[in-house]
Amino acid sequence: MDGMKNINKAEVMVLKEQVAYQQGQVVSKTLAQNEHLSVTLFSFDKGEEISTHESKGDAFVTCLDGVGKITIDGNSYELHEGESIVMPAKHPHAVFGQEQFKMLLVVVF
Repeated sequence: MDGMKNINKAEVMVLKEQVAYQQGQVVSKTLAQNEHLSVTLFSFDKGEEISTHESKGDAFVTCLDGVGKITIDGNSYELHEGESIVMPAKHPHAVFGQEQFKMLLVVVF
């Protein structure tokens, strides 16, 4: 397994400060990725989205900042700082920045 990347090690940090908002964009920062696991930080400007798609793995989302809307199988869930949800593998889902929104995404394949 490859280790963590794009993040300092052995250093206390505020995770939501590790990815910045950019106007009109979704920004992603991959922290780890291999055939079993993907760990990515995202920031969404208000109104930005990742459109409906499916994943081969279960996708665990934790809101780090702001408010996001997660849609799974056509059902919408509002996610606030500190809240989490699992988007099940092979189920259509989407992510929308209801407000500016930062999240940690952990996908287990």
